[in-house]
Amino acid sequence: MGKETQNMWSYAPALEGTGHLTIQKKYGLFINGEFVKPNSGKYFKSINPANEELIAEFAEANEKDVDLAVKAARTAYDKTWSKMPAKERGKYIYRIARMMQERARELAVAECLDAGKTIREARDIDVPLACNHFFYYAGWADKLNEAFPGKKPKSLGVAGQIIPWNFPILMAAWKIAPALATGNTVVLKAAETTPLTAMILAEIIQESGLPNGVVNIITGAGKTGAALVKHPDVNKIAFTGSTEVGKLIQKSIAGSGKKLTLELGGKSANIIFEDAPLDQAVEGIVNGIFFNQGHVCCAGSRLFVQESVAQKVIEKLKFRLESLIVGNPLDKNTDIGAINSKAQLETIEKYLKIGKEEGAEMFQPKCDLPKKGYYCPPTLFLDVAQSNRISQEEIFGPVLAIQTFRSIDEVIQKANNSPYGLAAGVWTDKGSRIFNLTTQLRAGVVWANTYNKFDPSSPFGGYKESGFGREGGLHGLTAYLKFD
Repeated sequence: MGKETQNMWSYAPALEGTGHLTIQKKYGLFINGEFVKPNSGKYFKSINPANEELIAEFAEANEKDVDLAVKAARTAYDKTWSKMPAKERGKYIYRIARMMQERARELAVAECLDAGKTIREARDIDVPLACNHFFYYAGWADKLNEAFPGKKPKSLGVAGQIIPWNFPILMAAWKIAPALATGNTVVLKAAETTPLTAMILAEIIQESGLPNGVVNIITGAGKTGAALVKHPDVNKIAFTGSTEVGKLIQKSIAGSGKKLTLELGGKSANIIFEDAPLDQAVEGIVNGIFFNQGHVCCAGSRLFVQESVAQKVIEKLKFRLESLIVGNPLDKNTDIGAINSKAQLETIEKYLKIGKEEGAEMFQPKCDLPKKGYYCPPTLFLDVAQSNRISQEEIFGPVLAIQTFRSIDEVIQKANNSPYGLAAGVWTDKGSRIFNLTTQLRAGVVWANTYNKFDPSSPFGGYKESGFGREGGLHGLTAYLKFD
């Protein structure tokens, strides 16, 4: 099948409707069970990255607002949540999960508008996974003694949680659900470019009847997050975001006695051996870096291909990229949606320039980008050196750096030669080779003959500058517990 045959079909637009979604012009802060105006009196704008139009305005929380949220969480912990039977806590968490399911379509569309991700990803992955995390941890709420026999698990108190813009609703679920299941109360700060689904979640929590102050959701930028981190009455900080900010947080709370988990950046390796199912591997690569605009901390942004099949894999990749559709995230035909913000697009474009200056060969398929909005075509860099910045630094865009290897020892050395250690993928027909690599790759998650697969029962987290601590599974419970 030639390129002419591949591109002969054009698809009529298949836009997801937005009529069922009610978006307020202005959102307050969700503190102590109520939506309140910020003490600062300031609001910031959230822009739809697909068309650069205003979505809504959101409150900018200052130190006083953060203090009110933490006090509400502390009061709820001391008077209500910590004293409630674990079985009853589980019922509330389960109820939130069911209500999220009922509003799943609304959440998916809101995620597209706010984050720029495709409706297929939001509808089929993000929102169902977010619901499943609440379902999963609802089941653990009254089984902590069985989960940790003989250890006498106890809650910590107030958890301060800061989430990123790449998976807004999913990251909120990853953090809130285990905190509630272990008997803690929460103050969560949403990312400033993607606060919409967090506030819809706040509406769901309010409607669920969860006791006031158990979950508080605030919005703002870096100063808001810093105030939450530094607050003396917060017992635990959970942060997902950049390595640079993670380091600042670690320094900020040193000696304070606060418990900390960090899920930071990544430059994950995808490794294809010559005996791998190549068509399956190519699809896995596309799924791991392009279908999500590269907006995934564990994106397989470094590809290592065994030399004997490198040319074949690259040809298949180029052919597959020619068929990808970049465009409106709400169109069900779209494969690659919008870049989250103008600033992020500028960062990606800076790295494209760096890659060419470093001598790598750049390939981009011919595709029509929308005239408004922030978009970047899928990009391959060939002839990449291990020392190139595009193979060492996190780009957070649909950009793949390709290198070749000959032996297992060589690819292990190359894959581990990174300041990060979040995830990796291995494509091979040999089970023994997979198990060998899982013991030698310094990555928190290693996928075998697949990529970017998540489950609430499976822990996720990294090594080195990708952070420490785990979210998901039993490991996700320990981050919110202390043991006698």
